[in-house]
Amino acid sequence: MECQPWQDLETEVAAWDALAGRASEPNPFFESWYLLPSLRHLSRDCDVTILRYEEDGQLAGLMPIIRSNRYYGRRLSNISAWLHDNAFCGTPLVARGSETGFWQELLGWADREAGAALFLHLRAMPLDGTLHAALESVAAREARRVALVHHEVRALLESDLQPDAYFETSLSTKKRKELRRQTRRLAEEGDLQVVREQGEQGLQEWLDAFLELERAGWKGESGSALASHGETERLFREALSGAASRGRLERLAVRLDGRAIAMLANFLSPPGAFSYKTAFDETYARFSPGVLLQRENLAMLERPDIAWTDSCASQDHPMIDHFWRERRAIGRLSIAIGGPVRRGAFQILAQVEQARSHKKRD
Repeated sequence: MECQPWQDLETEVAAWDALAGRASEPNPFFESWYLLPSLRHLSRDCDVTILRYEEDGQLAGLMPIIRSNRYYGRRLSNISAWLHDNAFCGTPLVARGSETGFWQELLGWADREAGAALFLHLRAMPLDGTLHAALESVAAREARRVALVHHEVRALLESDLQPDAYFETSLSTKKRKELRRQTRRLAEEGDLQVVREQGEQGLQEWLDAFLELERAGWKGESGSALASHGETERLFREALSGAASRGRLERLAVRLDGRAIAMLANFLSPPGAFSYKTAFDETYARFSPGVLLQRENLAMLERPDIAWTDSCASQDHPMIDHFWRERRAIGRLSIAIGGPVRRGAFQILAQVEQARSHKKRD
């Protein structure tokens, strides 16, 4: 395990992409086409480095990290996996079969290089995958505490049903009837089409339309639209271009008389997919174009290369939670590092954190 400047990985994109292709668990947000634009545009206020793991001379694992004196508003030194507000999964990118070796090396590195850090912190970690299981196993053998300090579940699409059957079982008869009525009424407004695209053809025009559609709504008013800030707009354009060039992007659009009124971008990381961003024209809100778009997105169930799709939505999302019935458990993990004194101090902290987390959930 070595820690290196993230810029060094710009010369290893081919090896990095190969690692993504044999990853134990998919995470598009740590793939080259997404993480490099993220680092270029969003890491200026923090010193991000890359933990890089090799097996038999081959890149077998990586994770971006930062050292911080802040921990959710408190002054607590820690080493943390780096994520930003538009990255929704913190799973390290690790080759299948290398999970145990990766965690052993990473935790050993953290013990040696802890500095002032009290613990290692991992955010947005799926709790039902092989990497979390391997971490728990390694930590148990090393008598090292792994504290789950925050837990949530978010909507997941995972079913053997075909799209129409899933739609029938997912929504009540009343809701299905209302959505069909809204779709008919929307079709009366003009030529209604749903367009599904992959590849790079027409991508730049699609990106322009998405950014404008999102900026015209409440996100634009609140300053949280991608186009509200140059850094996030550049990330969006570069990342989706990189994804499209690698066959990692699927685009959906509901069009009325040729103009997009609802749009969605999916990242394809077989065997999983990630519903990344969606936007809709709020002047058509009475027709629920976003829900219509999600109905069309059920076509993911027909793809032989995709077993599940992560909504990337917050827990208890008012729309998608009623549409997608499966759930994915996501957590924040704090992990003991260093010697006995440091681990003893962490033990006290972990107990306080877990008590706070349980209180919030209750």
